[in-house]
Amino acid sequence: MEEMMTLNEATLAFIRQHRTEDVRQLALRGCRQAEVDLREALVQIAGWQQARTKLPDWAATEGVLYPPHLSMEQCSSQLTATYKQTIIQRTRQLEDSQPLAGVVVSQSTFADLTGGLGIDCSYLSHCFAKTTYVERQELLCQLAKHNFPLLGMKHFTICHQDGVEYLQQMEAVDWIYLDPARRNAHGGKVVAISDCEPDVQVLEPLLLAKAPHVLVKLSPMLDLTWSLRDLHHVEAAYIIAADGECKELLLQLSRGQVPPADEIPITCTHLHSNSPTEEFTFTKREEQQAPLRVADEPQNYLYEPHAALLKSGAYNLLSQRYPVKKLHPNSHLYTSEVAIEDFPGRRFRIIGWSGMGKKELKALTTDLKSANLTVRNFPISTEALRKKLKLTEGGPITLYATTKRDGEHILIKGERSC
Repeated sequence: MEEMMTLNEATLAFIRQHRTEDVRQLALRGCRQAEVDLREALVQIAGWQQARTKLPDWAATEGVLYPPHLSMEQCSSQLTATYKQTIIQRTRQLEDSQPLAGVVVSQSTFADLTGGLGIDCSYLSHCFAKTTYVERQELLCQLAKHNFPLLGMKHFTICHQDGVEYLQQMEAVDWIYLDPARRNAHGGKVVAISDCEPDVQVLEPLLLAKAPHVLVKLSPMLDLTWSLRDLHHVEAAYIIAADGECKELLLQLSRGQVPPADEIPITCTHLHSNSPTEEFTFTKREEQQAPLRVADEPQNYLYEPHAALLKSGAYNLLSQRYPVKKLHPNSHLYTSEVAIEDFPGRRFRIIGWSGMGKKELKALTTDLKSANLTVRNFPISTEALRKKLKLTEGGPITLYATTKRDGEHILIKGERSC
C-alpha cells in the first residue's frame, strides 16, 4: 500500500479557516494561494461538515481526514456504530452465564472484512484486544491508517485486500463483521441477500468456520423474512432506526445452536441523538399468534410506531404489549383512552377528528395555516392532500389522514403529548 498523500500546512490552515463555510461558494471563489490544494481542501471541509452531525466524535478529533462525498454518505453513523458495541457486550454477558458448548471464546480478536471508512471498525475495536481492518479500496485503507491512531485505536492491522479473499486464508477470530454492498449500482430496490456483494448466504459456512460470531449489516430495504429464511445460523436480528429513519438491518450469526426462523428474537431499536433509546423485541411466532385489536374510532390519544417497528411488521403485538388499539388493520396507527408514555414511537393528544366532507374539514382546520401532515392507509398522496387543505408545512399541530375500521377516510388533528 502506497503512502498516503499528506496535506501541507497552508492547505490545513485553509481548511481550519473555512470549514464552516459553504463548499460550493468556496469552490467558486477559488484560492489565490498556489500552495493550497483547493480540491483536497474542499473534500475535507465537506467531509467535516457531514461528520459534525453524523460523526461528532470524529469531527471533534483534530487531524482526522475524510474521503470524497459518496463514502461519507454510505458510512455508518456514530449512533448506529455505538449501538453495535452494545450488541457485542450483551452477547458476552449471555456467554458468561451460558458458554457455547465446545467453543472457546476469548473475545479478544475481531476482523472487519468490508472496512470502508472504518466507522464501525473504529467503535467495535474498543471491544477487542486486536482488530483487523480489510478493505479493497486503497484510499480508504490509507485514511484508516491515518485516522485510527488519532481515534485512540491500538493493536490494529490494515489489510488492503478483497474481503472474501482475506476470509479464505485468514486465521480464526472471535468476531467477524461485514457490510455487503448492494449489487444494484443504480440504487434500485434490493430485497434479497443474494442481491448483495459479497453474498452472505454463500459465505455463511466459511464465515462461521472462521469465527463463532458474525455480525452482518444489511440495507433496511432488504426483506427481513427472506433474510431469516435464506440464512441458517441467525441467532438474533436487529432493525435500527435513528432520528426517525430506518437505517440498518443487522443479523447476528452464531456457530452455536440457533432458534427456528419464527423464534429468532428481532429487536426494533430507535436511536435518538438527545433522548433514550427505544427497544422492542419480539419473534415472528409471537406476532403470528397475537390477536388483532381494532378500535371503532379515534379515542383521546394517537400513536405512530417508530420506523424500525413499522419495518418489522409487529403490528398486532403492539396492541398486546400496550393498552392501545389499531384504527384499521392496514393503517398501523394506534389509539387509546389514556396516555401511554412509553409507547415506542410518536405520541399525540387528539384535539379533534372528522370525515373528509368539505364542511367537516373546514371546521377541523379553520384555525390552521400550517401543519405537519402524514398520510397512512389513505387514497391520495401527502402533496395532493396538502394542496386540497391549503396548508403549509410546519407548526405545532400534526394532521393524520387515515382510514377507520369501517373504511371511512378521516383526518385526525393532534399535538405532541410527550
